[in-house]
Amino acid sequence: MENLPELTRAEEQVMQVLWRLGPAFVKDVLPELPAPTPAYTTVSTIIRILEQKGYVGHEAFGRTHRYHALVAQDAYRRFSLGKLLGGYFNGSFTRLVSFFAREENLDAAQLDELLRHAQNAPTDEPDPTPDEPARPA
Repeated sequence: MENLPELTRAEEQVMQVLWRLGPAFVKDVLPELPAPTPAYTTVSTIIRILEQKGYVGHEAFGRTHRYHALVAQDAYRRFSLGKLLGGYFNGSFTRLVSFFAREENLDAAQLDELLRHAQNAPTDEPDPTPDEPARPA
């Protein structure tokens, strides 16, 4: 897993907008942020910090810049989930799911649905071909 710098809440909000919009100018990001909308200069500063952290790149158009994400949203999700698992659940996905099942009062049908999704989720590992035996888990 990548070792990414942590983001503040404001930085994460700006990244969510850039992931959703794709390449954008600061003026395009502003109306997409939750109220109260920060000042233009604040968003511009946040984006420059994200650039320093390696999350954002830019393309110059004279004196203005169009910004784009350098870190994929899925990569950040994996990083964040890894920090959550390690920091609060001793690296155990089972403990995480158990916690949310209790907190959200999930019933048996919802837990079954969660299990079905997990079993049907694509894996990063290719399926073995007929000539290649499956590796033990």
